[in-house]
Amino acid sequence: MLLGPLMIDIKGHTLTDEDRELLQHPLVGGVILFGRNYESPQQLIALTTEIHALRQPSLLIAVDHEGGSVQRFRDEFTHLPPGAQFGKVYDRNPKQALALSEEMGWLLAAELRAVGVDFSFTPVLDLGQGISTVILDRAFHAHPEVVAELGHAIMKGMRQAGMTAVGKHFPGHGSVVADSHKDMPVDERPLVDMEFEDLLPFERMIHYGLAAIMPAHVIYPQVDTQPAGFSSRWLQEILRKKYEFNGAIISDDLSMAGAAVAGEPLARVQQALQAGCDMVLICNDREAVLQVIKNFGEYNSPSSQVRLMRLHGKARSLDWDSLHANKRWLAAKEACLTLWEENK
Repeated sequence: MLLGPLMIDIKGHTLTDEDRELLQHPLVGGVILFGRNYESPQQLIALTTEIHALRQPSLLIAVDHEGGSVQRFRDEFTHLPPGAQFGKVYDRNPKQALALSEEMGWLLAAELRAVGVDFSFTPVLDLGQGISTVILDRAFHAHPEVVAELGHAIMKGMRQAGMTAVGKHFPGHGSVVADSHKDMPVDERPLVDMEFEDLLPFERMIHYGLAAIMPAHVIYPQVDTQPAGFSSRWLQEILRKKYEFNGAIISDDLSMAGAAVAGEPLARVQQALQAGCDMVLICNDREAVLQVIKNFGEYNSPSSQVRLMRLHGKARSLDWDSLHANKRWLAAKEACLTLWEENK
């Protein structure tokens, strides 16, 4: 069975019968986990093991695990700093900041891979302009060159632990005030201005080998009337053709207010896939998932299949217990604690 284009959520710490039935549907290709799905590392390992065993190739398992305020698993996991803390270190000592970022990328990925998670939706490549009400300290820095360097360092560390990176939120969410979870943000800047600002980190990261990108639920009317995640202009003409991006495109949550412009759930899924997404997220709305599965019909995209298969986590070299005796983990955790202390 191939990987379907839907990434959906599940209800709790274990799979229900309905969860199992949905996860074996051909339209489903992945699971996104939330804090409600986590009780302990051992429970999470049992959950991810069962999910991966349901199908071949195994479903993708993802999570939002950036650090700072956006980290779904906390108890017994290292509490990672938000991106802005690396930016502050960079202003004092760029070399130190890049080394720290690489270690934090490894630490993030090593812990997630040890419990069976394939990838995290990170790093955030939006600019920290002090404008957006949702990006805030999740951004590394206001300067696009610095964002690209720190993002690259995070990605290198993640790769060393067997995990690919997902850059977000293309083409940039940092220059609009509104939160796309609650509203429909509109960015009035022309494309030429964005090319020298928000787009630069994405261009650089694509050059560095970024495996996946999440587009923003933001409208840029100087470029297209549709939000980026529903826009073939953004996803195919600019991202695929102009920037030669060959990785996976995964939508942001289609249940967010910023996606409502595309209509009902089925229409949102159809438009996002037609625009160029390889996989779409439907979170915290089981009725929407059921509606889409009932009415969507058959779907097959060989090119998307190839891109999505690359997102599976590499074989785990360290299980949860041996990770905590690993010298690199001990040093990275200590560096993380020091970074928190220095930026209180």
